[in-house]
Amino acid sequence: MEKKFAIARVSKPFGMKGGVRLAPLSRYCEDYISEKPIFLGDSETTSTQIELLDKAKDGKQVRCLFKGIESRDEAEAIKGKYVYASVMIDDEINQVSADLIGYTVVTDIGDIVGELIEILWLPVNDIYVIQSIDREILIPVIPEVVKSIYHDERAIEITPMDGLLD
Repeated sequence: MEKKFAIARVSKPFGMKGGVRLAPLSRYCEDYISEKPIFLGDSETTSTQIELLDKAKDGKQVRCLFKGIESRDEAEAIKGKYVYASVMIDDEINQVSADLIGYTVVTDIGDIVGELIEILWLPVNDIYVIQSIDREILIPVIPEVVKSIYHDERAIEITPMDGLLD
């Protein structure tokens, strides 16, 4: 099953030929904008497919040229819109989706750890912030720890490393 995932927001135009700067919303922005079908719009449902002509890293942002956006005025008109990538439900970007907030986190032996309350985007890897009964627990979003996401049950299964939950 495919869905659209917001990977960036158009922050401002650059140049006179329709270029825009994108503010990434995910660490996967640069890869996905080049490798996946992309869409532009205010929401997933109202977005339309757009073709990327060129991209370049610009500090924390990404400069892009899209087919059909050929002037500064046209670039100004899409300021604030979102760039979505078409992804599969089992794609790794879904491990950091805001849709997971509120999911119950359980260990591979069935112990309840707590509720996912926030996802932090850090330089090396993302972090789940889990609210347990008496404290917050930070869980790295890495394959060795995060084993499965069960959307129907709204649960995330983890295999905790030694000392992770202590």
